[in-house]
Amino acid sequence: MKFTLPELEKGRYKKIIANIWKFTGLAGVAFIIYLIAVSFNLFWLFGKMPSLEEIDNPKSEVASEIISSDGKVIGKFFHENRSPIEFSELSPNIINALVATEDARFTVHSGIDARSTLRVVTGLFTGQQKGGGSTISQQLAKNLFKLREIDYYKGPLYSIPGFKQLIIKTKEWITAIKLERRYTKQEIMEKYLNTIEFSSGAFGIKSASKTYFKKEPSELNLEEAAVLVGMIQNPSRFNPKFHPLASKNRRNIVFDQMVKYDKLSPATAETLKQTPITLNYQPESHNTGPAPYFRKFLKDWLKVELGNEGYDMEDIETKGFKIYTTIDSRMQFYAEEALKENMKEQQKKFYEHWKGRNPWVMGPEGNYKEIPNFVQNVAKTTPRFRELKEQYSDDMDKVWKEMNRPTKMRVFSWSGERDTVMSSMDSIRYYKFLLHSSFLAMDPRNGHIKAWVGGINYKYFKYDHVFQGKRQPGSTFKPFVYVTAIDNGFSTCERVIDQPVTIPVPGGSWTPKNSDGKYSYQSLTLREALGQSVNSVSAYLINQFKPANVIKYAHKLGIKSKLDEVPALCLGISNVSLYEMMAGYSVFANGGKYTEPIFVTRIEDKNGEVIKEYYSDSKEVISQETAYKMIHLMRGATQPGGTAYGGLSRYGLLDGNEVAAKTGTTSNYSDGWFMGITPTLVAGGWTGGDEPSIHFRSIALGQGSRVSLPTWGMFFQKVYADKSLEYKRGSFVKPSTVSVSGDCVYTAGEGYHIDSTQKYTPPTAKPADDDQL
Repeated sequence: MKFTLPELEKGRYKKIIANIWKFTGLAGVAFIIYLIAVSFNLFWLFGKMPSLEEIDNPKSEVASEIISSDGKVIGKFFHENRSPIEFSELSPNIINALVATEDARFTVHSGIDARSTLRVVTGLFTGQQKGGGSTISQQLAKNLFKLREIDYYKGPLYSIPGFKQLIIKTKEWITAIKLERRYTKQEIMEKYLNTIEFSSGAFGIKSASKTYFKKEPSELNLEEAAVLVGMIQNPSRFNPKFHPLASKNRRNIVFDQMVKYDKLSPATAETLKQTPITLNYQPESHNTGPAPYFRKFLKDWLKVELGNEGYDMEDIETKGFKIYTTIDSRMQFYAEEALKENMKEQQKKFYEHWKGRNPWVMGPEGNYKEIPNFVQNVAKTTPRFRELKEQYSDDMDKVWKEMNRPTKMRVFSWSGERDTVMSSMDSIRYYKFLLHSSFLAMDPRNGHIKAWVGGINYKYFKYDHVFQGKRQPGSTFKPFVYVTAIDNGFSTCERVIDQPVTIPVPGGSWTPKNSDGKYSYQSLTLREALGQSVNSVSAYLINQFKPANVIKYAHKLGIKSKLDEVPALCLGISNVSLYEMMAGYSVFANGGKYTEPIFVTRIEDKNGEVIKEYYSDSKEVISQETAYKMIHLMRGATQPGGTAYGGLSRYGLLDGNEVAAKTGTTSNYSDGWFMGITPTLVAGGWTGGDEPSIHFRSIALGQGSRVSLPTWGMFFQKVYADKSLEYKRGSFVKPSTVSVSGDCVYTAGEGYHIDSTQKYTPPTAKPADDDQL
């Protein structure tokens, strides 16, 4: 039987078609087996896949946020600066730009876009690559689980050239499909935008918005959103800060994509393309932002607090804790601005005062002569010096030669950072010429710290003069002497003569002088004596009530440092911190109750579960009558003739406002303090050189009312001007159990007596009437 040619060809075609179907079926089966093999890591050849538990609870590093009492994020602890947001917090501009640029069919595919994938495969054969094939879901899978990087997901077949990429893509496809099944489209987009790296240390859309535009993601306009979406393809290459032209061109491509997919009109796109990129660039770091000294203190504190809960330092930087603090972001800003404004002026005066000379001197007893070899001795304590000694095997000629070799460096200045050329020795001279300062504000009613400024610039000077730094408090310590006397029966109605007081001490005697070296021989009320900071009266009181008792009261009121049990303690010779002084002064404002300073109210995990809460711990350490008497006495400094009157008057802070205060200046004017109390807010500050030998040479320039009071004054001006804050001008509440007459405050049954030798005897009778007070 013969077959015609058409019949033979027909049979051949059927056979070919059958073979194609057979091949397709076998390929399909092989592909399914391959997918199963990859999914289940068959024979441990392909490496592991993300488990369902990992997909349901994907791990990513999340920065812990420090939140102010008014709800602002004032800082973060992080390895990766990532703060997650919810879909509802995204601007529509971000969503539209992202979908149009990265995944136009995002809302219709199930994790894999077949059309885009086919385009990629076709491009591989034709050599004409037309865009990527990865969907947002696939990119999320890659970002979340780092299938290309982590050894946990790698298998033996990864070593076969070309096969590794296929396995990785397959894993991303499978993971993307699983993500689509477990999450909504909104959740996938939310998670994706939280995982993207945006260069400049920003991870996630929230950090990127803050870094480049100082905005929340919900506030981004279309141009800003397009810049950030454009960065996704290559964050470093399209960084608008460092590659503005490339970033602008990429942004304009995003506009074109939005036009292509009807998210933007052509006319609007053309207009937007002409607009320049306007940045508000402020990368977040541990050196910048509000309250950096407080944040460092807080981090050290958290190591202990969260360590007790089973967490370590890495957890603090990766688990997304929310630390709710008592710091008020507005008041913190005012404090930093006030200190900066004051210290710029103080430094200018200091340069003029020491023009042509070095300020590290021996003091008046040494005729203010420069300390020999001061810079060299400081240099020997530096890490640079130690490194050079090791490098040159203690060959000191080579070491000093290197220490004096000029090199390029960037230094701090009050005009901003500046690049210069100087040697290591020059930099020591430069930095030792700078004055330093600190400031702290606290609500005495609950112990809440509201503002914390530990120094003039955290990037260059890490030492915290609020908590770490301890210096002589000078006359700001005198209230602890006076409260010892008052709480042990000494009446505020007493008068003490300003005259020499000689107290026996081991090896001789001690007779303190007043700040001007003179005695007025006038009979002074305690209010006048404290207000004018008369040293002889403080010496008289400590001689009557003994240093041991003063130390007991100081410790009871909040001073934790060791205090020297000597008469000179009354002039503030023992080093204390500003933090301790703040706690002590707050007792007077809080009706005699000591409240441990508090700076955190609660700590939550990233899911909002409370880990720990903190409350004010208060206890009465002196009576409210004694506390009010001290307030009345310290108001003497703010009355005419008082050491703080002129300064506070210049800032208008005594109008309609009661302020109790104390200035403090130490020997040689090395330390200038000011502590001020209002009915609802206590604040104080210190100013001085990096070392006590660095200071002004006159009390006119170096006293506390000149160097530290201005920060206090400007801070309160700003606080009172801000009507959104609760802290207003006002008067202290007088207990009903006390009466006031002039400089005198007394309680029922209180009397007083001082004989001609000025030896104090306990009160025995109440005055007949107020006229005798």
